[in-house]
Amino acid sequence: MEEMQIYRERVHAKASERYVDVTFLYSDAPDWDGSIPIEYRRTGISLTDATEIESYVLQCREHCHPANWTAWQAEQAAFWEAKPNAGTTRSFFDGLLSFTWRCVQCQLTSNPNWARRIQDIKECGYTIATHTNRLCNHCDKNTTHLLLVPLPRGGITGYEAWSPALRTRIINLLGRYDVYEGKAVNPHGLLPDHKFPEIRWDSSTRREFIDDLTDDEIRNDFQLMTNQRNQQKREVCRTCYQTKKRGYPFGVRFFYTGGEDWGEAIPDSGADALQGCVGCGWYDMATWRSVLNQNLSPSAAVEEDGAGV
Repeated sequence: MEEMQIYRERVHAKASERYVDVTFLYSDAPDWDGSIPIEYRRTGISLTDATEIESYVLQCREHCHPANWTAWQAEQAAFWEAKPNAGTTRSFFDGLLSFTWRCVQCQLTSNPNWARRIQDIKECGYTIATHTNRLCNHCDKNTTHLLLVPLPRGGITGYEAWSPALRTRIINLLGRYDVYEGKAVNPHGLLPDHKFPEIRWDSSTRREFIDDLTDDEIRNDFQLMTNQRNQQKREVCRTCYQTKKRGYPFGVRFFYTGGEDWGEAIPDSGADALQGCVGCGWYDMATWRSVLNQNLSPSAAVEEDGAGV
């Protein structure tokens, strides 16, 4: 029996995601129509080779078998029950549990900031496909549709995430130093930010387990900022990924290494892409600010309180 049909590749430019539209064919269950992300930064997926895509989609087919749905839903219910303050996001998540395309205008919980709810769900490690112009059979309009894909939370290959204990450890080790504000602040609202943006990760750069990171690894890999600034950085990094033009904070066109253009010889993702980030203010804002201050006052090295702790 034929196992699946792959129809076409689609791009969701705003999220820098790519999908293949598929039908999974099962002899012992109803067929499943959906989309499988083949570029999805939160799970480190970035596939371009046709053979690799086919192999990966076949793996997804096994996970998406309807016989697995009940156990998958029970596992996710336990996950959300452990997050008592996530009621709004969970209600939106529950509306996606049919594993079919859902129209954001007429089939999901009314929410003026539904894009934020989807982002929160993705940050929890879930795989969601987006179709920005799909005809809704209910409201008879072309609208944005969302599809929850029943893959393991974190994806087949896993998603680098930290436990609450590690999060607290990172914040304390980095001295509660908000790199955007340039000072130590109240830790409430701070979050660890991966200096090397996830949009440029691949399977070789993502770590499955990070609770045992050393102090030096934490200092090298993370900085602290608020969620608002973290989202701003994500947008800057997404634009850089798409345009090969590096961003700069506060409108200050300064790079402590390299220039505005992403180097032609530097790959878009993977470990070697890190060299393209070094020198950008968003990559390591404490170093950027320190070097900038030294350039402004070359006769005296400027040392910021808390920077580089």
